[in-house]
Amino acid sequence: MSKLLTTLLATGLLCQVQAADLFTPVQKTELRAPSVPLITSDPYLSIWSPYDKLNEGITQHWSGAEQSLLGAIRVDGKVYRFMGTQGLEVLLPMADNEVWEGTYTFQKPTGSWTEVEYNAADWKIGKAGFGSSDRSLVGTPWTSQPDIWVRREFNLNDDLSSRPLYLKYSHDDVFELYLNGMRLVSTDYCWRDKVLLELTAEAKKKLRKGKNVIAAHCHNTTGGAYVDFGLFVPSSKTSAFENPAIQKSVSVLPTQTYYTFTCGPVELDVVFTAPLMLDDLDLVSTPINYISYQARAIDKKQHDVQVYIETTPQLAVNDLMQPTTSKVIRRNGLSYVQAGTIDQPITNQTGDLICIDWGYAYIAGNISATTAVSLGDFNEMKASFASTGRLLPSQAEVVTRNANDMPAMSYTDNLGKVSAEGKSGFMMIGYDDIYSIEYMYQRRMAYWKHDGKVTIFDAFERAKENYGNVMNRCRAYDAMILNDAEQAGGRKYAEICALAYRQVIAAHKLFKDEKGNLLFFSKENNSNGCINTVDLTYPSAPLFLVYNPDLQKAMMTSIFEYSASGRWNKPFPAHDLGTYPKANGQTYGGDMPVEEGGNMVILTAAIAKAEGNADYAKRYWDLLTIWTDYLIEYGLDPENQLCTDDFAGHWAHNANLSIKAIMGVAAYSEMARMLGMNEIADRYAATSKKMAVKWEEMAREGDHYRLAFDRENTWSQKYNMIWDKMWNLNLFPGVAEKEIKYYLTKQNTYGLPLDNRQTYSKSDWIMWTATMASDQATFEKFIDPVYKYANETTSRVPMNDWHFTDSGTWVGFKARSVIGGYWIKVLMDKTQNK
Repeated sequence: MSKLLTTLLATGLLCQVQAADLFTPVQKTELRAPSVPLITSDPYLSIWSPYDKLNEGITQHWSGAEQSLLGAIRVDGKVYRFMGTQGLEVLLPMADNEVWEGTYTFQKPTGSWTEVEYNAADWKIGKAGFGSSDRSLVGTPWTSQPDIWVRREFNLNDDLSSRPLYLKYSHDDVFELYLNGMRLVSTDYCWRDKVLLELTAEAKKKLRKGKNVIAAHCHNTTGGAYVDFGLFVPSSKTSAFENPAIQKSVSVLPTQTYYTFTCGPVELDVVFTAPLMLDDLDLVSTPINYISYQARAIDKKQHDVQVYIETTPQLAVNDLMQPTTSKVIRRNGLSYVQAGTIDQPITNQTGDLICIDWGYAYIAGNISATTAVSLGDFNEMKASFASTGRLLPSQAEVVTRNANDMPAMSYTDNLGKVSAEGKSGFMMIGYDDIYSIEYMYQRRMAYWKHDGKVTIFDAFERAKENYGNVMNRCRAYDAMILNDAEQAGGRKYAEICALAYRQVIAAHKLFKDEKGNLLFFSKENNSNGCINTVDLTYPSAPLFLVYNPDLQKAMMTSIFEYSASGRWNKPFPAHDLGTYPKANGQTYGGDMPVEEGGNMVILTAAIAKAEGNADYAKRYWDLLTIWTDYLIEYGLDPENQLCTDDFAGHWAHNANLSIKAIMGVAAYSEMARMLGMNEIADRYAATSKKMAVKWEEMAREGDHYRLAFDRENTWSQKYNMIWDKMWNLNLFPGVAEKEIKYYLTKQNTYGLPLDNRQTYSKSDWIMWTATMASDQATFEKFIDPVYKYANETTSRVPMNDWHFTDSGTWVGFKARSVIGGYWIKVLMDKTQNK
């Protein structure tokens, strides 16, 4: 149990927290999140709102795929939409709605190829989408060619100038799109799916009766390639949902997101709660979140109020063309709508930027006179609520074989007459994936199931019964996380950590192997989809080292066991265990010998420091010895090899990678001493010191140290040196101080570049570098630009860790676990204050 939580219990302050208003955050936050966490549990149950206002657009899976949550409140017969957007009707379908044809070419066209009058007679005719074989819904292969140009001609008979009109598009990678010659979209290197863009009045003026054209150009930089686009208008059947509530505030805390809206004469509070408290493994692993709501009159009158929340079987498919089955279930005081694919390809599909298509999504609510769930027609359900305040009578079961036929999974609560005192309620959203991971060719259930002893219905019933207790515990936990971060690094640092918290945990899945070992596997979101990648484990470690080292061990045990089994027999650790959700062995195309060897040895020592003993290290001492000896032989002056920053290119003689090797040797010495092996500890300590002295000679360049030993006039962040300061080893006396002073001359508006080669950076490494500063004021000089980036970036994705420090736009890497590294300052303070 954390120190702060223990203090709260001892002093009785927890009772005050419990008595507090559940709809008021323990601390309001000012940081504008690039994307706001709503429903977060694991890599597949992860829904976000990439907007300033919750009702500004469709909610999304972290990958960018639409996973619609819709919320509305009916006040005295008038509907106010507070979450998501109303249903859309297809004007021009995308490939997941209907196969469409366009003309395309792989040769750069001449002339005004974006204009209506352009003659594309020499272009080929193809079916959407246009893409590589690793993408779904590909009608026309696009493989070896770096560029594709696509034209889609269509006819309009109606005047759409007075109606909202939405362009929806998917692309991979660099993309531009035009409507009748007017450029509407222009991206840099990124890949996105089903981006929804409302056309401006100026853009709609470009439309004309008769022939029109949407034209696109996409450049594939590397890996997968894809183009698809369509046009949509709001459904006429749900026009009552067009009226938006007025959002007053939003605060993102570690386990909860708080919104407040004005809905005519009523104020509405909505709280999204993911009880991901690291001291409770059942809650961490149970895929159930709460949506709580409270309505209160603000005009000293009473008002008739009903609340509506809806989702669809989209939560349970990867491809909208997958057939689904949905049904209503009632048992033990709860009503559910369940939805999933008919085929149920359990753990079958591997890769990045994909959604789950096995198991079942659920919404759940109390069986009572005022609450109800219903399954039925997508548009008619909302129309019924708008006109009567009630849901349609539920269909028992709905089977769909077309994305356009997906039903509404709806919940409502008739709050009745609401006065200033207000009325509240909650509903739940969850997911039963049946089996979560395939580990060494065996399917494994999530931890919360306890080998099948607990069902999803047991979990929902427990969540219902424990609602008040869990909500209050989350408030206390949020207070602890924020307090720890603010004490360590200030208010802005604390708000960045608050935004990062759920993202880090929800990028993992917790389970046990057949021997009973606790395993906590990350998904390499938006970088390649690998499972349990060691160089994601390393930067993410600080959060878990601070709040539950058992979870840190749970990321590392399988890597040790993989080597111990003989299946991995190299003198350094594997990079990964496969591609999510299959963990059957490394699939990454190259090894990272010094990188992963240093990572595993350093983190094992960090666990020993956190726990006050080296028992975990003792279990794998032989492997640690082999890996450390490899670092001694090859780590001081690394050959040209992959490292965790390989996206920037990998140079031989990498000075920061060399520091990792040196710290690995020192870490081994620290563990040996904790195990009473003093002679070994002295020998390895002396070796690490000699290596560090040689490093300083090779890397020194005037007022700073080089990126690579043989590259003059270069520099890089030496974030791996953080352990030298944290453990008071003094291997590099004066080096960090010199580097920090130099870095301050290289900062841009949105942060410190990773090195001299590019303007982009990694925000997790900035945090590590900042923590090497000797005082709080200097630390904050590095933190403020990162806060500014999150607060101002136009890249509306879950917090990304790779961004341009001059333009403030993302390069890639969204929703990853590595931002657990933001807690390095908290870890430093707690380690040095023990």
